[in-house]
Amino acid sequence: MSTNEQDYAALDLAARLATEYRRDMAAADSVPVTGYGEIHARFDGPVPEQGTDALSLIAELDTGARDGLRGIVAPRFYAWVNGSSHLAGVAADWLTSAWGQNGAGIPMSPAAAAVEAVAARWLLELLDLPPESSVGLVSGATIANFVGLAAARGELLLRQGWNVEEDGLYGAPNLRVLIGADAHNTVFSGLRYLGLGEKRVTTIATDSLGRMLPGDLECALKASSDPAIVIGQAGQINTGVSDPFAAIVPLVHAHGGWIHVDGAFGLWARASEKHRHRLDGIEQADSMATDGHKWLQTPYDCGFTIVRHEAAHRRAMDMQASYLTRDNAQFRHPGAYVPELSRRARGFAAWAMMRRLGRSGVATMVDEDIRIAQLMAAGMAAIPGVTVINQPELNQFIVRFGADRGDEAGDRLTQATVDRIQQEAVAFMGTALWRGRLIMRVSVCSIATTERDAQITVDAVRSAWEAVQAAG
Repeated sequence: MSTNEQDYAALDLAARLATEYRRDMAAADSVPVTGYGEIHARFDGPVPEQGTDALSLIAELDTGARDGLRGIVAPRFYAWVNGSSHLAGVAADWLTSAWGQNGAGIPMSPAAAAVEAVAARWLLELLDLPPESSVGLVSGATIANFVGLAAARGELLLRQGWNVEEDGLYGAPNLRVLIGADAHNTVFSGLRYLGLGEKRVTTIATDSLGRMLPGDLECALKASSDPAIVIGQAGQINTGVSDPFAAIVPLVHAHGGWIHVDGAFGLWARASEKHRHRLDGIEQADSMATDGHKWLQTPYDCGFTIVRHEAAHRRAMDMQASYLTRDNAQFRHPGAYVPELSRRARGFAAWAMMRRLGRSGVATMVDEDIRIAQLMAAGMAAIPGVTVINQPELNQFIVRFGADRGDEAGDRLTQATVDRIQQEAVAFMGTALWRGRLIMRVSVCSIATTERDAQITVDAVRSAWEAVQAAG
């Protein structure tokens, strides 16, 4: 077999091994994972002096890595808000890799640019957001938040006569940033990247589940005449609740501010007739961030920035070069809305998942995941000694074990129970801090999770908790 033939054969082998992995994962009773140290030792060593044939290296990669892969695509994975990388999206993503397109603009790949434009429009229609909004496809919500906040920074400074894109921040007028007390850390990353600072923010008080309090926001807005970027959230990472947008968005606009929403997963509730009321008012926000690799189930990586003010979006992100012509000015140029020039053609997989599921399929998936989360929460709440802190509004809820024995004992028992759940690997959950206490987080974000998986998960939690109690 020639070298060229071996490389083509490696593509076939990779497809076969990937298919085997996904079938095995879907049917697995448990998904134990080998640790970092052992996996590192398998792959470590000096840089090879000579290359390896493609078939051998694909086999070596699969053999060495497979048992160290976290079961994110398994139906009982709940530790973080991860989608299941739906097979239709994976297949489209394989084609994307094979095509090797740079998604920077129309001249580099007319197909990538055209399909991304359709995916962007479909996204707005699925989420019932203003059709004049611009959309940028990025790697995930971290960069999506960064892009939205960049547009906010530029627009609010421009209203004061300052062009930050040309003149930078030296000598710029003041901006304030107001943010809920339970915001996700990715928005702080965006503030750091933009020179606005992680700590130079005004924190707005929240209720017991993490919703921003409109009265406290109004007081903060009135405290200074400096324009404010207000950062809200759709889907708090632990409890899943959303800020009261119908109340806070008009307040922000009345004070000349810009409201950006971190909706990494929660924004997808807009696709559900049953649950979209929880986000009433969000359609008037100035910018939003969400993920495709969460509730749209695209492969990694895929995120979206949505901005109601296209000019502000383009000012913040657009880059041009003489070798990248803009002859097709009437069409959407992907690179005008994102910080990368060379970039993956993410539009193919995003389009494929919206085409695969359709409007009704996305709505059904969201509704089912929320229903299953509610079933699981009810099942765990019925276990003696287990406290479910919130009944899920969306797909998130949090749990403590042995809370009746005191805070410190509850922390220890919660950690011990989660450790045991992870060791048994029937389901996978993780821990976090909530109001200073350790909790178990449960995120139902996979299209593969069924009601039967919910019952298996509740049984696994009961078994682990009983074992921890028996061990004293």
